[in-house]
Formats: sequence, C-alpha cells, structure tokens
Amino acid sequence: MRIERRYTKAGQSAYEGIAFRQSTSEIRNPDGSVVFRLEDIAVPAAWSQVATDVLAQKYFRKAGVPTALKRVEEETVPSWLWRSTADTEALADLPKEKRAGPEMDARQVFDRLAGTWTYWGWKGGYFDGEEDARAFFDELAYMLCTQKVAPNSPQWFNTGLHWAYGIDGPSQGHFYVDHVTGKLTRSKTAYEHPQPHACFIQSVTDDLVNDSGIMDLWVREARLFKYGSGTGSNFSMLRGEGEPLSGGGRSSGLMSFLRIGDRAAGAIKSGGTTRRAAKMVVVDVDHPDIEAYVDWKVREEQKVAALVTGSKTVKKHLAAIMKACVNCEGTGDDCFLPEKNPALKREIRAAKKAMVPDNYIQRVMQFARQGYSEIEFPIFDTDWDSEAYLTVSGQNSNNSVRVTDAFLNAVEAGGDWNLMRRTDGKLAKTIKADELWEKIGHAAWASADPGIQFHTTINDWHTCPAGGDIRASNPCSEYMFLDDTACNLASANLLQFRAEDGVFDVEAFEHAVRLWTLVLEISVMMAQFPSPQIAKLSYDYRTLGLGYANIGGLLMTSGIPYDSDEGRAICGAITAVMTGVSYATSAEIARDLGPFPEYANNRDSMLRVIRNHRRAAHGETSGYEALSTNPVPLDHASCPDKTLVAHARAAWDRALELGEVHGYRNAQSTVIAPTGTIGLVMDCDTTGIEPDFALVKFKKLAGGGYFKIINQAVPQALRGLGYTEAEITDVITYAVGNGTLAGSNALSHAALIEKGFTDEKIAAIEAGLKAAFDIRFAFTKWSLGEAFLTETLGIAADKLDDPSFDVLAELGFSKAEIEAANIYVCGAMTVEGAPHIKDEHLPVFDCANPCGRIGKRYLSVASHIHMMAAAQPFISGAISKTINMPNDATVDDCKQAYMTSWRLALKANALYRDGSKLSQPLNSQLLSDDEDEAEEQAEAMAATQPAQARAAVAAERIVERIVERAVRDRDPMPNRRKGYTQKAIVGGHKVYLRTGEYDDGRIGEIFIDMHKEGAAFRAMMNNFAIAISLGLQYGVPLEEYVDAFTFTRFEPAGMVQGNEAIKNATSILDYVFRELAVSYLDRHDLAHVQPEDMGSTTIGRGVEGDKPNNIAPVSHGLVRGQTQRFQVVKGEPRGSAGSGATAHVAATVTAIRTDVQTAFHREIDVEVQDEEEVRQDVHGLHDGDPATKDKNARKQKASKVALARLQGYEGEACGECGNFTMVRNGTCLKCDTCGSTSGCS
Repeated sequence: MRIERRYTKAGQSAYEGIAFRQSTSEIRNPDGSVVFRLEDIAVPAAWSQVATDVLAQKYFRKAGVPTALKRVEEETVPSWLWRSTADTEALADLPKEKRAGPEMDARQVFDRLAGTWTYWGWKGGYFDGEEDARAFFDELAYMLCTQKVAPNSPQWFNTGLHWAYGIDGPSQGHFYVDHVTGKLTRSKTAYEHPQPHACFIQSVTDDLVNDSGIMDLWVREARLFKYGSGTGSNFSMLRGEGEPLSGGGRSSGLMSFLRIGDRAAGAIKSGGTTRRAAKMVVVDVDHPDIEAYVDWKVREEQKVAALVTGSKTVKKHLAAIMKACVNCEGTGDDCFLPEKNPALKREIRAAKKAMVPDNYIQRVMQFARQGYSEIEFPIFDTDWDSEAYLTVSGQNSNNSVRVTDAFLNAVEAGGDWNLMRRTDGKLAKTIKADELWEKIGHAAWASADPGIQFHTTINDWHTCPAGGDIRASNPCSEYMFLDDTACNLASANLLQFRAEDGVFDVEAFEHAVRLWTLVLEISVMMAQFPSPQIAKLSYDYRTLGLGYANIGGLLMTSGIPYDSDEGRAICGAITAVMTGVSYATSAEIARDLGPFPEYANNRDSMLRVIRNHRRAAHGETSGYEALSTNPVPLDHASCPDKTLVAHARAAWDRALELGEVHGYRNAQSTVIAPTGTIGLVMDCDTTGIEPDFALVKFKKLAGGGYFKIINQAVPQALRGLGYTEAEITDVITYAVGNGTLAGSNALSHAALIEKGFTDEKIAAIEAGLKAAFDIRFAFTKWSLGEAFLTETLGIAADKLDDPSFDVLAELGFSKAEIEAANIYVCGAMTVEGAPHIKDEHLPVFDCANPCGRIGKRYLSVASHIHMMAAAQPFISGAISKTINMPNDATVDDCKQAYMTSWRLALKANALYRDGSKLSQPLNSQLLSDDEDEAEEQAEAMAATQPAQARAAVAAERIVERIVERAVRDRDPMPNRRKGYTQKAIVGGHKVYLRTGEYDDGRIGEIFIDMHKEGAAFRAMMNNFAIAISLGLQYGVPLEEYVDAFTFTRFEPAGMVQGNEAIKNATSILDYVFRELAVSYLDRHDLAHVQPEDMGSTTIGRGVEGDKPNNIAPVSHGLVRGQTQRFQVVKGEPRGSAGSGATAHVAATVTAIRTDVQTAFHREIDVEVQDEEEVRQDVHGLHDGDPATKDKNARKQKASKVALARLQGYEGEACGECGNFTMVRNGTCLKCDTCGSTSGCS
C-alpha cells in the first residue's frame, strides 16, 4: 500500500516541533503510601499529569530494558528496521545494577510500538516500498505522541519488547499461524510474536473434561485472565437440570457449572492485579434453565442481605444473652437458669422472636457456665470483598440473555414460549413469554443483570454466517463474532480532529482510520493466541476493532447538545466515515494480499451487509436486504456539517465498489469500546460514545493535589454559540467562582467599608476566600477577631458565642445577597443560572449527571439509547455502553429501555439502576419527611421491648416534640471556658470545630463553622451544634452522639486535610464526631492513621457494628421534615465488626450500664443492651489481635466505599492502586487515579 504523510516530513524526526518535558509520576494509596514512583521521565509537554501517570505506571516497561543495544541484521529487512537486542560486550563494562532498567522516555514506547508494526508490516508485504514504511512509522509515532489514536492496553504491554530490546522468555502455551506458510505453529518464545488482543470469545460444548468442554474452558479462561484479557462464552449448549446423562442419572444442570466457573474466575483474579468483570456469560432465552439463570444474581444478592442482616441480629442477641449471664450476682448456677435470671429470660425470648437458633442460644449459656465472658460470632457486611460476597456466586461476570425476535414478538403478543432440552431438542417446558420478560426486567432492576443481546439483529448484520451464528460477545459487549475468535482494538480521539476553526477535519480523520486499520491488520498477522482454535479462526477471519472516543467532548465543544438531532447526526456521520473508510482500506489490502481465507464462503452475505451499511449512510429508510429490524439511517438533514455527510456517503460507495472487485481482508473492522485506560492516556474528556459527566473538573498537579478548572469544552462551546469573551469569562467565573469579593454587587468591598470594615480586615477576608467554598466561612470571630466585631462593628459579645450567628446577616445583608455573593466567590459548578446563558443553550452543557450543588439538568435514559442507535448502523460489531438509571426507575422502565433498544436495531444493551447492588450504596438517600410514619415505626419498635424500654420510647417522643422540657437540671458552662479549635478541610470544604469545656475537662459545647452554598445549610449546622451542646449540658453522654452520627453521609464529604488522625469522612457530622471521639473518648478506632505513622493516633475501625434494631427508638440525628441535601446510611456501617463482645477493662464481670441507648441521658434501668454496649462492657479481643485487625481494616475500607459513592464514584476499589476512584465506563469500570480498567481493553 501507498502511505501518505500528513503530519511528518521525510528526513525529519517524527517528533520534530513537539515539546517534551521532564516529569515525575507518583501514585499514592488513600493512606498516603506510595504505589508507584518514577522520576525524571520524558513525556510530551502537552500531556496532563493523569496521562503521564498512566503511561509511566502502566505502559512503561518497568525493568529489563538493556542500557546498551545493538542491531540484529536481517537480509530482507531495511537496516533502520532491524530489531535490537542487548549489547552484551558493552554491558559487560558497566556495573551490574546499571546494565538494565525501565523505560524512561515516552518516545521509547512510541518507537517500539510503531517500529514493531512497521517491522511486521514490512515482513508481511504491506508496503509498496521503503519510503511507505518510513512514512508509516513516522505518522504512527506522531499520532501516538499527539494523543490522536491509541491501541488497546495489551499492545502497550507486549508489543515491541522483543523487537526494541530483545526481551524474551519461554513460551506461555500460545499459538500463531505463520504468515508465509499458513500453518498453525506453537510459539517458541514469549514475546517474538506479541499478544496484542484484548477481546476474546470462546466456545464451550456439553462435555465435561475433553477439549472445548466445560472444565477445559476454565483452563482457557485462566490463561486469559492471568494476562489481563477478557473473554465471553455462550453456555447454551450445556444441558439443563434433570436432563439425562449418557451413563445414567440426571444432569445437575447449567447453573451448577456456572457457579464453578464463577468461583474459578474469582480465585484466579484474586491472586493478582487482573481486573473484575473480565468475563461474559451468555445464555439463550430458550434454555431450560433460563429462569434460574435470570434470577441467579437476584438470589445471590438476597443471600448477601440475609447473611449480613442475620449475622448482625444473631451477634446482637447472643452478646446480650452472654451479658445477661455474666453480669449477674446470683449464686451457683442461678445466673444461667432463665427461670431464676429475669434478664436472661428476657434476652432468650427476644432472641427466639428474632429467629436465633435454639442451639446457639444454648451454646452461649454453656460458654458462660464454663467461665467464658465473650462469644465470638462473625458479622458479615456488604463490602464487595467481604465474606458475605465471597460466600455467594455470580459475582465475577457480566451476564446476558440472548433474545430472538420470535421471543420479543411473543412478549408483545402475550404468547407462550417454549424451553427446549439440549440433549434431544424436545420440549422441556412452556411458559408465558411476558412472564419471563417480567423476570428479566425485574432482575435487571434488582441486580443490574442480565443485559440483553438481540440475537436476530446481531446475525442479520453477520458478515460470515457460513461459519455459524454469532452467539456471544466479549465482556464489554462491543466485540461480537464467531466463537473462538479474538479482536484487538484501537480508538481515535475525536477532539484531536477538530480544527482551530471548529470544523471537523474529516480528511485527517480518514487518514488516521486508514493507517490504523492497517495497524490492526498487521497486529493479526504478528500476534500469538492462547489456544490453537483461536489462532486459526482469528487468522481465517481477521476481525479488527477500530473505534473512537470523546464524541461527548466533541459535541459540547462544538456547541451541539448530546441529546439533539444534530448531535446524533454528527455521531452517525463520523461513525459512517470511520467504518466505510476502514472497509475500503480492508479491500485495498485484499487487492494486494488477498481477502481473508473464509471470504469466498461468505462473499454474498458480506456484500449484502456492506450494501445495508451503504443504504444507511445514504439515509435510506427502506430497501434493506434480509433485515428483521431496519436501522436508524443517517439523518442528512439534521447534520450541520454537509461535508461530513458527503464523505460518509463516498466512503461507503468506495467500500462497496472495492469490495465487489477485491473482497475484504477483514470480516469485521470496527467497534465502539469503552476506551477506559487509553481514554486517559489520550486525555479524553469522555470515553467511547459516552457524554461528559461534569462541567467543573479537578486537574491533577504534578506535585500532588488537584485544583478546580472549567471543563475546556465549555468556553469553546460558548465561543461557537456566539458569546463574547467577556460573557464567557462571566460564565466561567460563575461556575468556578472568582475567589474574591472584588466586583461583587451587594456584598462588595465598598459595602463592607460602609459597614465599618478596614482595608486590613478586607485583606484578611480575601485571603480566606481563595480556598473557601462558602463566603460566610471568612466572616467569623476567628478570622475577624472578637474585638473588631464588638468594638468596631458594634455586635454584642454574647451573640458571637451563638453557633448560629451569621455576621453577614447581622450586618444587614439579605439572604439573596449572601447567596448571590457565595456563587460569585465560590462558584456554582454548573452553568445553570449563569449570566448571559440563554435557555436554549443549556442542553449543550447537559451531562450524564446533575452538575454542582444547584444543577438539576441531566441526560435522560432515552438520549443514551438514541445516540447508540445513531451509530450502530455503521459499526461492524457493537457498542459498549451501560445505561445508568436513577434509583426511582421502575421495572417497567427497565423493560421499556430494552424494548426501545430492540426497536432501534441495537445489538445489545445493559442497565445499571442506582442502588441495585448491595455493595454499591445509593447515590442519594433522602430522610423521611412523614412524621406519622416515624411515630408508627417508633411504636412498633417499642411494642417488642420491656416496660422500661417502652417508657424510654415515650420519653424520647416527648423530648423530641417539646425541647424545652427538662429531663434533668442543666449543668451551666463557666463564663471563661477552655477547649480547642480544630481546622480541617473535608471534601474541599473548610470546617472549624470549636469545643467548650468545663473546668474538669468535660466537653460541654461545640461550635461548627462550616460554609456551603445556601444559608439554610449553615443555619442547620449551627442549630445542630446548639442542639448537641444543650444535650451535653443536660447530661447526654458524648458516646451516644458518637455512635449515632459517625457514618452518616451527605455532602460535603471526602478526603480530610488538616487533621492528623482523620483522613476521610462521609459527611461533616461524621468528621466532627470522629474528631470529638478521638479527642475526648480516646476512641482511636475511629481514626485512620496507625500510631507508627502519626505518633499518638491509631488506625480505627469506626463503629464496631450496626444497630438496626435499637431497644428503643432514638434520635440518631435524623432531621424531621424534608431535605434534599442530607444523606444518611441507615444500613450497616460497612466492614466487619469485632470478633466478639469486648471490653477494655480489667474486671472479669462488670456492672450493667443503666442508661438506655438514646440520644439523651435517662434515669431508667434497662437491662437489654445493644451489642455495641456489650462490646464495651465484657472482656474480649483487643485491636492487637490479628483477626480483629483484619476486620477493622475491612471496616475502614467499607467507609471509603461509601465515601467514594458520595463523591460520584462507583464505590469499588481499584485493583491496582487501591484508590476508590472507579467510574462507570461502558459496561466496565475505570480508575481515574491510575487508569486501570475492570474490563479487557
């Protein structure tokens, strides 16, 4: 082939004119420990720190790169393409430690990739001449360096290690087809033939132990999982439960083997850094076991819920029984006889009502009789890595159901559906189609699985039906082809092809598509594969996976809404150009080297598919050949770029014309992959076909930390929409804030001077505003001084001690003025409400989620599906994308989303409803605003408790309603008080916590100076502090508040700066009471730092266990009335609790506590105790015990999961760097910290 130069010049370096910089890459765990650090690396100057970190941490070869190299001569290869190997003579003169090391320059990586592709391309005869090979090398190196295109991760890992450095090793059991002889060959070395493929589909037959059978599949999967690739299989050949076996007896069915495979996958992946969700399980809708399969994950989630709830309930009652036995002053065995120990009798009855097994009740009493003072019973939790999830199955794969048009038509008609036996094809069972569809919808709603693959549509677009049906996909669902084939991927960064004038440079894009189609084709030729079947079929069909990323960023930058006819038309046109040019390039290669070996058997079918693609590109609505569902054609009229439409039509005209003459080198050429890690290395704002997710982003700094910047698509979009630079500046400052009061209207410097502020005080305020998230934070007695406030401004001194006191309101500024100034200074993180923005332009800036604190707009479920439908007619494979749904979505919404996808001719779809996984807490949990319902719950709880507890319930309700009623005499605070002020930043928001102490050191009051958008939040926090202070002065133990408010969650939340003991918090309340617990109660279990790491503080486990069934309804800080901003985790604190009832006291038997577990002190004698109280009052294991340490570490991890969800992440830890910064990326997850993905690309 002829290769033209577009970016480079002959005789010049590919990097001519590109600036490089020296950088340091460092990735840290949340606890501050260094995961990876590499200093003095050379990277392109334009690359962000995140892209630099991904390249250095994941794609640089870490060791074994020889310091001195020499060329290995090959007669048939030009000398500049000769491969290199270690120069042993030169290395012998160097110290041993300097003979080899890591890659240190990005150009090393770019050169080894481009060089290897060019080397194998030359050997395969892909170039017309040496100049074409040189141009190919230079253009690829330039595109990699400028982030225009990137291949999938296995290419970065494996390609070029042998060619560039002579790195090699023993064979890993791989195979390849020799490109000269066409013979299947076992690899002799590990890297001479690289393994560049990310996506695999493997077959499995109804055979137990032979090749291609069930047990053989686990081995084949293991080989892929070990090296980070993903695989999918259709298990529908396996016979159903109860079908006969050849040797007699009945089969245990499909599900028994799926559970084995799930266990195997989980075990393999848990041993290394290979990621989750790298496996796809597909089952046909007519399989006899389809109902059990659909409900599989639903039932497993229910098992987890039962394990978690049951373990906590049993632990609580057993601990209470143990306490009733040991905290008894009876003689002989009286303490262990229910008829003589009323407390024990009461606890036994309570345990039986809670369905605790009699055997365990008796066992605890026997332990107590033998002198034990503790009972160890494990508490399970909903953390992904906990014993609860490890106990159940179905957690290591994405599940999909293959549905046919016949089934969906039966659903619509309310007809019957037959389930067929696998052994003889006879009828196994007849069910109602709509009932099975309801099960599928409910399962997707309840557990986010199964997804749907539309079998009829997939095979209507199948280019090679002579090879059999397409029956499965890779884990992310974008690669769909025959079993035992593989696909290597590459994606173009669409924003890199937007010219300075805002026009999409379609010719440059076509140039990139042409070259990278050739790259992927060469990769098939040079590759080795994990099994002989995959090597043979991949050679015979040569499927490719070229795609793109950043369509969301391109559309926003261009000022076009994602959810618009124009946006969908542009997406469709770009996709049509990509696949049309790719197939035309494939035909050119076929002209020179011949079509793929199986083309002759599939010529008519493939040309039919190409003609259907062409019809869609020409915008035709009819005339499609052998399609059950017509696609959504390219919308020529809505596309604002007519040049793009013209190129789309021309590309498919040429693809068909060349294909009819020469055939095609590749059976498939394009997919749209998640582009997780490679999206980060290309600095893409959006991945795959996804929209943007935020308008204000946090840019990572080289030295650590982040700073707030506007999404760079916003100013460019505003320019394209006709806004002036001054107006754009106003919008940006509205979103990110000015960081100063200079220029503010009502709350200006002049207004402050009029109120009596001096220049010195204004300067002090300005210094505090630069990092503030609420301006009122800068107007406090600590920042301005009490003397200035009382003497100069004339504010009464007693008001300054009121936590709810607002200086700005006292000075006469209205609520509206303060809120307006707050947005002016600190930013709204959205463009909703921004000056100059016209309502008709707001859709341009719609993201996948609401933006900022006041944003309400976000993209609908339908908008995602229709965007996929615009691109699907021009994709050889499919599209990897998960449709995120809000928590209040219904089962019918899920079914409708799947039906819409079918009618729009999508090939697959998967849904994720917020809250459908126990291991992922809800993004938002609103407190009940129904007072009657709360009272009913209180009465129901009290009805099961002893008389003393019921009295406590009544007292609690009275005190809640009449706060003036004194429960006991108030202990007044001294006029001059001791205490301390602790400054911290929680999730980027500054918080001042001030305590007031009695003369004996007891805490008697707190002040919380926390500022957030809106006066309501500040007033609520101030009044909350007053309520706590009053409770403390009336005798409420601080322990009760700590137990009640730790692990509550609402924004702001996040990492904590400025506190040496506490490093993250799920809310301001969580932070405040952790700090108070550490300072006044020595509750170092609520801190996050080990003593050896930070002096006097210790790592903590938080609250030891949950208290879902308190003996009396108590106020745990829940605000009565409606609030949209508070979020509280009502379920268990995540993580395992202590191993048994423990106490840090010396006595074997201690007295029973007399206070009820409520939010205020009561003089009521109640013997029923919460397991947490038992933990404090009975001997047990200390944190030094290894088992307890392990459980505490998992509890701390669970808190981080909940915190991550509050910050917008998925709540799962990255398998490589440990940070909880995983975000949804197609059907997979990616880490925003280190770039790892949970998928296969």
